[in-house]
Amino acid sequence: MFVELAPLAAPAEHVAVEAARPPVARRVLRALPPFLYLAPGLGCLIVWTYRPLVEAVQLSFYQWNLLPTRPKVPVGLDNYQQVVQLPELRHSLWLTVATIVFLLPFSVLLPTIISLLTRRIRGRAGGAYRALVFAPVLVPPVASAAMWMWLLDPRHGLVDRMIGHPVNWLHERGPAQLAIIGITGWHLLGFAVLVVTAGLANINDEYSAAAQLDGATRRQITRWIILPLLSPTLVLLTLMTVLLSGQLTFPLIDALTQGGPDDATTNAYYLLWEYCFKSFNAGLASAAGLAFFLVFGLVALFLVWLFEKLSFHDN
Repeated sequence: MFVELAPLAAPAEHVAVEAARPPVARRVLRALPPFLYLAPGLGCLIVWTYRPLVEAVQLSFYQWNLLPTRPKVPVGLDNYQQVVQLPELRHSLWLTVATIVFLLPFSVLLPTIISLLTRRIRGRAGGAYRALVFAPVLVPPVASAAMWMWLLDPRHGLVDRMIGHPVNWLHERGPAQLAIIGITGWHLLGFAVLVVTAGLANINDEYSAAAQLDGATRRQITRWIILPLLSPTLVLLTLMTVLLSGQLTFPLIDALTQGGPDDATTNAYYLLWEYCFKSFNAGLASAAGLAFFLVFGLVALFLVWLFEKLSFHDN
């Protein structure tokens, strides 16, 4: 005859923990709100960034003239081979690199100097100064192009009157390149000054005060304390200039010079636009865009690694 034994009673603490533990559905609902806040941004990122990128990869293996009535013809890697052999590619790449180099003073050097010279402005004067510096950023590129087209007019423009002799800024190779870089830098300067000013505001004043007690001059404090602590901000502006210079110059090139004269202002981004929307070769433009995307991505990764090694962080 067998006697059925009752199960051992669970410890009181274990029972209390099991009773206090919420069910899985309740835990999921509690963890869901942060993801709901992120959902609109992630959805826009997927729809407007990653989905077009995937479609560009697919389109780069076809030949298509953007007409819905014409089928896409698969060409394999022919588009990528044509990109390497494009006669205009070398010139447009050199022009893109030159534009980035000449925009760096407007995005890094001049904003740092202006912010250091005006950092002690307080009150209403400081607000007015920041508003005046930031004003060019608020001007739409097309409206800015119309204004600068009038200012650079060789017969009645204010710029030629100030320098004393006429220069055909938008129809000569050298002046056209300088005009595009100068106008883009004028747009970029105000934003960069505000970024550098914000970076200076985040630096603790105790470092400068301690250095003054030790007998350091203002120039020494700027050289050995402020600039090293400001280096992450300057790294950010450098990366923005490298990665966004094409987007900043494109509307001005399209409105003022249309890539001319004689392709003098046709950078890599405007060359892509011409092949896609003027030559109607969407496959070639997609292949060139992906190639530029990979190249600039590698450049950005290298710059991030380099500046992480060189920049100084206040822990």
